Amino acid sequence: MKFKKVIGQIHLFLGLTSGLVVLILGITGSLYAYIDEISELVYADKIKIESRTDTDSDLLSQNMLTAQKALGSDTLIQRITIQNDPEKSIVFRSFKLDNEASGIWYWDQIEFNIWLYMNPYTSDILKIEDQTIEFFNIVFWLHWSLLLKDCVGQPIVGSATLIFIFMLITGLILWWPKNKKARKMSTWFRWKETTKWRRKNYDLHNIVGFYSMFLVVFIALTGLMWAFTWFDSGVQWISNGGKTIKKEKLEVLSNPTSLASLHPLDAAYHYLRRTHPEAKVFYLNIPKESTGTIGSFVDYADNRKDIFLQFDQYNGELLHAGGGWEEKSNGEKVRAYNYDIHTGAIGGLVGKTIAFFLSLFSASLPVTGFIIWYDREKKKRRLKRIGGTGEAKKIEEDYREGVCGSTSGRTIPNPKPKISRRSVKESSENNGSVLTSNSTKI
Repeated sequence: MKFKKVIGQIHLFLGLTSGLVVLILGITGSLYAYIDEISELVYADKIKIESRTDTDSDLLSQNMLTAQKALGSDTLIQRITIQNDPEKSIVFRSFKLDNEASGIWYWDQIEFNIWLYMNPYTSDILKIEDQTIEFFNIVFWLHWSLLLKDCVGQPIVGSATLIFIFMLITGLILWWPKNKKARKMSTWFRWKETTKWRRKNYDLHNIVGFYSMFLVVFIALTGLMWAFTWFDSGVQWISNGGKTIKKEKLEVLSNPTSLASLHPLDAAYHYLRRTHPEAKVFYLNIPKESTGTIGSFVDYADNRKDIFLQFDQYNGELLHAGGGWEEKSNGEKVRAYNYDIHTGAIGGLVGKTIAFFLSLFSASLPVTGFIIWYDREKKKRRLKRIGGTGEAKKIEEDYREGVCGSTSGRTIPNPKPKISRRSVKESSENNGSVLTSNSTKI
């Protein structure tokens, strides 16, 4: 069996195995690339507010009390998201997970996931939303684990991504032209008005796959950082120069006996606003334990400025600030940029647009590939049915070598009818003519 024939069979088998998952990942990835821009347009009623100077928006503790009263005592607030923009609402989040719950779907492990949007100037509640069924949350979980639990969906997504990377490599081998003339025909669309749709589909699969391959592989590799722990550890190990760097976790506790003149939550928020005026978003985690701290992640547009701070939950005093860029190992720095690289956000709107089209291209490959395979099999069955086995073999070889995308223009063989001497004689007597084997047409 020829080398390319073996590669072709591997390419086909892997494509039929992982095609549906790759299609889902490509479509959801393209949607998620513009999540910030789309959300601001679609959800403007709950995100955008009018900035005011006559009212203090810094009294976070009062807004939290109002939000907690609206949610009820059984739905405790665990996180607050504050956009550092006077024209954006703040979000109070309450969620509860049950990792031991039965079932395989992602919502089987979620008891509730409620987001409350509030105007910080007036304490007006803009919307209370169940994030479990929110559109972009569904898109995220489809992309993350196919709406399955992490322990089930992540290995499937990761395995399909690995297969997809291997398919791109085998596809390049199958595409590789034999000579300069074939290379010229294989690197650009040379369509005419008479070009059949099968040829166009074949070119879309091969030419788009060729030009997008290297960037698609790069994005797929960043996705594997989340899918497999061994891959994440391996990338960080390589980035650290072949070393595994372990850091001791610093234990920071609040002092239950400490007192404060200002509410601890307000004191922490004032500190964040004062010391990080250029930050993009403030995330505050509300502690559950009596000695827990108010944890705050300060998110900048430039990841190198991100930092994590911890405050005493009783007096709002800063206890620890860490996780800055200077403290990170090379592996952790690579990990910090992984999300922005994967979504294209590292390149701003241009980068997101590139990621958007690459995701669409990735989603198209299983579709165009399936059409090529199905069309080829259909023609092979048709030819075998009428006796053209040699022609069917030729079609298979042409598809594999990349010579054609269809059998248009090729004469379909016409099998010779079996005619006995008796039938010829009878025909001659009845019609006055002799029926020859070459006079029959299909």
